[in-house]
Amino acid sequence: MTLYSVVPKDFYEKPTLELSRALIGCVLVHETPEGPAAGRIVETEAYIGPVDRAAHSYNYRRTKRTDVMFFPPGHVYMYTMHTHALLNIVSGVEESPEAVLIRAVEPVAGLELIQKRRHRVRGIQQTNGPGKLTKALGIDMSYYGHELDHPPLYLSPKDCEPSVENGPRVGISGSGEARHYPWRFFETGNPYVSKWRA
Repeated sequence: MTLYSVVPKDFYEKPTLELSRALIGCVLVHETPEGPAAGRIVETEAYIGPVDRAAHSYNYRRTKRTDVMFFPPGHVYMYTMHTHALLNIVSGVEESPEAVLIRAVEPVAGLELIQKRRHRVRGIQQTNGPGKLTKALGIDMSYYGHELDHPPLYLSPKDCEPSVENGPRVGISGSGEARHYPWRFFETGNPYVSKWRA
């Protein structure tokens, strides 16, 4: 039994760019012993490993870290960057290593718990980046390989269709032509969209 309705597994069975856009507005929910916390997804980035120099799985590179990217869509791919745990959703088709990075969320539930976890910062700074949102929602590396169609970590459907824009991804300057791909999606005008601009 979950506190929110759960996005079904077949929701993730979309081409990666389509899924990256479709995730905007969905609610990322994490139920923990401390209580639930949730954030509405407002920014994502798509990574299409077979052809994308910015992806960890570029040219079908399969390592212990990227192994889950070869799984069916809807699994969680976690990795660390500068000690921050980053949450990605495996996408595409099985054996084609693709994923969508959840880059920013707008808190919608568990606000006191989020404040407790992110006590040194307030407002949009709590969740306007991929490492920030995982800290705020209590998501760690133990969710590597988790399937998002069941608790304690899952997505709940959006209640309306937001206006979505796209542009180049952030922080991938060493990835050749891939740095120009317009594969970052974000809700128009939402203040929780990350402060970084490509």
